[in-house]
Amino acid sequence: MQKAKAAVLAAVNQPFEIKEFELTGPAKGSARLKLVASGVCGTDLHFHNGKLGDISNRIIGHEFIGAVDAIADEDAKAAGIYAGDNVMVYIACPCGECILCKSGDEANCVNMGVTNGGNPDEAPHFHGGFAEYSFAPINNLIKLPADLDPVMTSVFACPGPTSLHAFAVMRRAGFRLDAVNTAVVQGTGPVGCFAIMYLAANGVKNVISVSKDITNRELVTKLGATEIIDLAEKTGAQIAGHIKGMTGSLGADLVFEASGNPAAVPFGIELLRHRGVYLIPGQYSNSGPVSIEPQLITFKALALLGSSQYDKDDIQEYITFLQTNTRLHDTIRSLATCYKVENINTAFVDAKARKNIKTVLV
Repeated sequence: MQKAKAAVLAAVNQPFEIKEFELTGPAKGSARLKLVASGVCGTDLHFHNGKLGDISNRIIGHEFIGAVDAIADEDAKAAGIYAGDNVMVYIACPCGECILCKSGDEANCVNMGVTNGGNPDEAPHFHGGFAEYSFAPINNLIKLPADLDPVMTSVFACPGPTSLHAFAVMRRAGFRLDAVNTAVVQGTGPVGCFAIMYLAANGVKNVISVSKDITNRELVTKLGATEIIDLAEKTGAQIAGHIKGMTGSLGADLVFEASGNPAAVPFGIELLRHRGVYLIPGQYSNSGPVSIEPQLITFKALALLGSSQYDKDDIQEYITFLQTNTRLHDTIRSLATCYKVENINTAFVDAKARKNIKTVLV
């Protein structure tokens, strides 16, 4: 029987254990996928640190792109997905019955399940993204076009749809991106980098990157930032004054929070103009409380919009974005620092030290 490796999170705040498990065939309605590229998300770092609950004895990872290795003929015909195709795994399993699912908002399902929740000690063993193989329901697979490099696609496999869903939330709230002249993006991690790229690609005139100790200025400029402001070099008051000065004393139309630093939130509120929009997908774990001035929300009539998940439509929009913006492919691919599954502990040390823009298992 053939075996393959998986990185098992035996306990939070402990090194991953590299284990081998036997490969089985896929059950009906499921496919066996061979690893091509699997990104390490900031959420995975939070899981490893124990900030998102205790998920001991799990194969975590949710940005899995794999080549279909085994699939039943009838499943293949029904889904149009065949052996050899590259697919992205959509980790979420919304219930379809709650008030949010029934209103078309399955990304915020209150009874959400996941594809990577299985016990690795039980067949088929390979449930999550940090393994050489993974099993996933056919309904959770999104086929990648043959013209998209899967490693390049993996760079923003979660940050891209996450950002796109935040922009979709903004649209549903009645705010148009084509009305935005000045946008501020807080943070230059994967989510922030994608937001910069998306805003620039959609014609936003001023895309201002605000972050601390920016070391990747050339990259952020390539992605489309028209200005880069380092929090280590200017005070908050100076930055707010500068943005007001360039907008006729108004402030930013849109602020996109992607840093994960709680202190970014009151600062983002300060940067917004009256009737400005604050998108907040970046605060994904409990990093402590922060003090805000709530009267600014009232008197500036601000819209603060949270967004934490995404759905299959957002993944499809991400794929379409990549197909439409081929000039960005080389830059996106350059962001990936790749590791083998057995080197996952080195990968996590480097990711936590922020040595990489995007850490990917291949």
